[in-house]
Amino acid sequence: MAERKVIITCAVTGSIHTPSMSPYLPVTAEEIADAAVGAAEAGAAIVHLHARNPVDGRPDQTPAAFEPFLRAIKERSDVVVNLTTGGSPFMTVEERIQPAKTWKPEVASLNMGSMNFGLFPMLKRYKDWKHAWEPQMLENSRDLVFRNSFKDIEHALRTLNETGTRYEFECYDTSHLYNLHHFWKEGLVQAPLFVQTVFGLLGGIGAHPEDVQHMKRTADRLFGDQYRWSVLGAGRSQMQIVAMSAAMGGNVRVGLEDSLWAGKGRLAESNAEQVRQARAIVEGLGLQVASPDEARQILQLKGGDKVAF
Repeated sequence: MAERKVIITCAVTGSIHTPSMSPYLPVTAEEIADAAVGAAEAGAAIVHLHARNPVDGRPDQTPAAFEPFLRAIKERSDVVVNLTTGGSPFMTVEERIQPAKTWKPEVASLNMGSMNFGLFPMLKRYKDWKHAWEPQMLENSRDLVFRNSFKDIEHALRTLNETGTRYEFECYDTSHLYNLHHFWKEGLVQAPLFVQTVFGLLGGIGAHPEDVQHMKRTADRLFGDQYRWSVLGAGRSQMQIVAMSAAMGGNVRVGLEDSLWAGKGRLAESNAEQVRQARAIVEGLGLQVASPDEARQILQLKGGDKVAF
């Protein structure tokens, strides 16, 4: 029965949005922990986590930055913890894998290919910045290639496979599915594959319904019944993509990493608010959301007692 349930992942802060864009974006360890627990209480089975500098909110991929909220979340919730290896697209792969290498979570994200990563259109939407690094980071993305070479991906896999961590494979375009297929056939990743298809970020595939269907058809052809499909839509496409995936038998991801909004012109006041919206869509289709333990069963995870935090 668990296989029929929908896994909701919540990505609570990320590294794309900046503190000036929303007063509700979690920055400190306490805020990130509260956001994660709140998302879990609202129905998220998995929380996807980044860390930030508590003073200015910039991405921080040092293992020490993760420790306070990891321990707080584990004390307060049985939610599945998923640590980023994407970090910030300006970081090296060695920097990006350190938190997962250190803390050995049940799940870690893994980007499945290099790509242009265009954040600069957000410069048009904001004028007042709290910190100088925010507009500079967005402007620098005009010349940014988010590097995820075959060598980088293999290094991440060989490092993290030793920890028993499984993966949220982030696929921003069709070629990323083929890259994942390569590593699967090489035996470096094992089924069931948790495939997170990403829509609507400049540099990746768009958010049109035909794009969603194309990625699903391609994944079906490459992986058959050996994968579990999930989606995330960037920005205003978030809930439309949620609805499409749930209706097509998939899982969903929401959270302030992916969108700051809860409706047209209305900022989401918490990650939990977006989880509740996604849950309403899922349950409105006559489906049920998975609990953390059901997600562990569906994805064949090692269990929360086997992490290093």
